[in-house]
Amino acid sequence: MGNALKFITSIMNYFHDTLISLTKFMGLKVNDKQLHFLVIGIIGILLFLVVHKLFKYLVKYSLTAISFIYTFTVLVVLVFAIEIGQKVTGRGNMEFQDIVEGLWGFLVAFGIYLVIVVGMYGLKKLKKRL
Repeated sequence: MGNALKFITSIMNYFHDTLISLTKFMGLKVNDKQLHFLVIGIIGILLFLVVHKLFKYLVKYSLTAISFIYTFTVLVVLVFAIEIGQKVTGRGNMEFQDIVEGLWGFLVAFGIYLVIVVGMYGLKKLKKRL
């Protein structure tokens, strides 16, 4: 997990340094806070547009799909926060496998949920026919 975080950090640092160099080359005088404001604002609105388009498409078919995507996204953030918290506090071991196992637990639980919901739907349909 530590190596994965170092790798991700090195990629982010590369883009950060490149962006700083680019703004200096263009003669823009922006500080780190202004750069964060601009970059996260742009990334955020682009991500919003993609997600909005995807959710508009999905809602025609299933609100459950949107709920699943949202829940899974929140869980990804949560399990990473837990593991990073373990690293920072020294309480527990920060391991990537813990993240995988936690998310796998949700996927299995969601699969069981789907089986129950589909089963109940099937029983209702069968009951109507009788």
